[in-house]
Order: sequence, then structure tokens, then C-alpha cells
Amino acid sequence: MRNARAAHPTRRGILAAGGAIGLGAALAACGDDDAKSGGSGDGAGTGKSGPWSFEDDRGTTVKLDAVPKNIVAFTGVAAALWDYGVQVKGVFGPTTTKDGKPDVQAGDLDVSKVTVLGNEWGKLNVEKYASLAPEVLVTTTFDTAGTLWSVPEESKDKVAKLAPSVAISVFDRQLTQPLQRMWELAVSLGADMKAKKVTDAKAAFEKAAARLRAAAKAKPEIRVLAGSASADLFYVSGTNLSVDLEYFKSLGVNFVEPSEEAKKATGGWFESLSWENVDKYPADIIIMDDRASTIQPADITEGTWKQLPAVKAGQVIARSPEPILSYAKCTPLLDNLAEAIENAKKVG
Repeated sequence: MRNARAAHPTRRGILAAGGAIGLGAALAACGDDDAKSGGSGDGAGTGKSGPWSFEDDRGTTVKLDAVPKNIVAFTGVAAALWDYGVQVKGVFGPTTTKDGKPDVQAGDLDVSKVTVLGNEWGKLNVEKYASLAPEVLVTTTFDTAGTLWSVPEESKDKVAKLAPSVAISVFDRQLTQPLQRMWELAVSLGADMKAKKVTDAKAAFEKAAARLRAAAKAKPEIRVLAGSASADLFYVSGTNLSVDLEYFKSLGVNFVEPSEEAKKATGGWFESLSWENVDKYPADIIIMDDRASTIQPADITEGTWKQLPAVKAGQVIARSPEPILSYAKCTPLLDNLAEAIENAKKVG
């Protein structure tokens, strides 16, 4: 992994912030003309077929003669669709760990039932992709240009010729928006959204949101810092642009914000600190990037990290900067942060 540069942050820095650099004004998500769900047709969840269309967050409408069965998706998207009963054929992105277990971004996805086209960010074997006879590719986008997340720049044109794409935006909006869009996509693909498992998950999410709001209101003095670790740098994320942090902030969570001047160099996403300066921003709770591409708290050996009040107090929890966009997977993010705030001591 490369480190972030001041003028043009690399993917190392992008991942540290939990997103990608914004390239302009926010892209408005549109619903499909056929229905409020944003799509039409019967789908994989029902085994039925029929004309299908879906308008994504780039304003691009994909139309097919039948509901797609051969779906290829970024791993996190595949995991979200799996939670709604929609199975994809192939995935690209972090899928399995070195021991063959599902990566954190794979959620409950049965990794034995999908063809892995690339097991890390930015890797997608085009020949293998073509062999699946893909009907649609689904991923997220972290910028206003609609850049397809994890589709390699060098092969994006070849990928585009093989199948149309659908992009769900996770740029500069609150978590509830892409959650709803993923729900709408699943509906269009035939998922049974009235299933008890699905309705219970949505109800649990709403309950967890209320809990986090109450915790933040009860302890407004507790400061939360969103961090990410690499070998040379510690990254402090700002709350703007990232779907999870924007939503948590809207619920009242008191976040530590990097200086505006520092964030300018990264398009507003984050500030990078040397380990010697990791104590620049006092915090009572630290939420740390849980992706495999980052160093996890238990593996950080820097003495300056170990001396941070929040670390010494055991007030460090995981954060998922690329949340799996299903209610079942986002509920624990809310509950874990709520619990941390409820139990936190003022230490920063």
C-alpha cells in the first residue's frame, strides 16, 4: 500500500478516509420511471423473469429483456444483496482472507458459491469475468464522476463492453440513502422484502439509530475520533463525505474534526499524521478502520498510540468505512457505537 500524498492522495489515503476523493458537485440519485423502487421486473429472489430496468445513482438506466441472473458485484455489494436473498455469480474486491475465511467486507456471503475475479481492491480478471457471461455489474461509486469502485482503471473499457453497470453512490450523503437504494435494487431483482428476516432487520436498525441518538444526547461531552492506521501514518477522518460518519453526526455524535486546512490537501476527506503527532486531537473514543488493508489496533506497536488516553482506557472500537449496505449489517455499527458512548469515560 502506498501512502497518501498531499496534492493527489493515492488509494492508501482514500481508504484511510473510507471513501474516494470528490470530483465536483454531489450527484443526485434518481428513481426509476417505472416505480419508486428505482427498478422494475421480477428477479433472482423469486426465480421469475421479465423485462428489467434500473436507474442508478449516475442517472444511468440499465434495461434488459429479463431480470439478470448472471450478476457480478463488488464484494460488499454482493454481501448486501445476499442478506436480501439475491445471489450473485461473481465478485471482485476483498473476499477471503489468507486462511480462506470470508473477509470482513464479505459479511455472510457464502464465498464458496461465488467466482472470485480479484481478491483485493482494484483487481478484476477480465477473461474470467467474460467467462461468466455477465448480464450486469454492480458496485458503488465514491465520486460525482460515477467512477466504478474497484474496477481497474486500465481495463474499465473492456469491462464496460461485456455488460452494463449499476452504481450505488456512497459519496457525500448519509448512510440511510444508499441503504434505501440497495433495498430498491434488491426489490427490482426479485428479493422478498416482506420476509420476516428482512423486516426485523430494518426495525432493528431503526431501534439502534434511536439508541445512538439517545446515547449521544446523554453524553454530548464524549468526543469520537475516526482513525485508520498504516505503517507510517495515522489518518483522522472528517465527518463530511463518508456515509457512516455523516449519519452518526446527524444523530448527535460529537466527532473530532481535522482542521479544514489539513483536509484541503485530501479533497476534504481526512488528515494524515505521523505517529509522533498521533495525539494532536484529544478523543475519548476512537473508532478504527476494520478493513484488512489497514493495521488493526491490536497490531499497532507505536508507543505513542499506546499512550493515547482512549487506548489506555480500552475505548477503541471497530469502524466499517465501507459498510455493507443492508440493514442487518449496519445495525451493529450503530449499536456498537451507542454502547461505547454509553460506557465511555471522559479521558481525552
